[in-house]
Amino acid sequence: MDHSAVLAAYDRQIRRNLDREGPDGPGALIERASGVVRRVGAAHDWNGILWSGLDETTADEAIAAQVRHFTALGLEFEWKAYTHDLPADLPARLLAAGFTPEPAEALMVADVDELPLDAEPPEGVRLLPVTDADGVRLVIDVHEQAFGTDGTALGRQLLDQLTSAPESIAAVVALAGDEPISSARLEFLPGTDFAGLWGGGTVAEWRGRGVYRSLIAYRARLAQARGVRYLQVDASDQSRPILARLGFAELGTTTPYVYRP
Repeated sequence: MDHSAVLAAYDRQIRRNLDREGPDGPGALIERASGVVRRVGAAHDWNGILWSGLDETTADEAIAAQVRHFTALGLEFEWKAYTHDLPADLPARLLAAGFTPEPAEALMVADVDELPLDAEPPEGVRLLPVTDADGVRLVIDVHEQAFGTDGTALGRQLLDQLTSAPESIAAVVALAGDEPISSARLEFLPGTDFAGLWGGGTVAEWRGRGVYRSLIAYRARLAQARGVRYLQVDASDQSRPILARLGFAELGTTTPYVYRP
């Protein structure tokens, strides 16, 4: 895999031109203004800056314009800053404008055809596709146990997608007996070479047993069946070494900067 070429394709297809086949998800709008590409959705959805083409002379006013825009809408939003974004001091400018950084994540990509697709869950664990509100509740149960954060907004977002645009997402939960122990999502992006892996989390007592790996393989098989070329992950420090062992390459780092009106 040519890392530079794939990163350029990711910037072009996912960050700059995501709406060429239509809005990204039910009710979401992709807008271009003041040198940025932004996603605007419901309050429980993800709102933020996907891409920016700025320099030292335009960055501060562009940042201020986005703060004004989202504040007028009453929306918290996120500016995803990548290590290769310009100007080089963009993170410092975001901090000066009142943004709060969250933990940095590794941008990792793998060629679907080069991934191990045969990893199965450990004995006694089964994988259940999520298709309705009951399945969403299982996902949120795992999310709150694994990450220790409220999953209400995620549940509403996931149910919206399953109801309004089921072809855009696949979600799965791992069950030990009837107990949900891990869950994850796969988001398809029509018209691009990429699909995104999101939300992979496992409750503490089941970590290190191959459950997470089996969810990667499960979603990779779905992506391959849909003709997807690359899988992309914003990986935490916890998942990065697992993904690297499976064949994902680290193409850079992205840091979410959050602005709360």
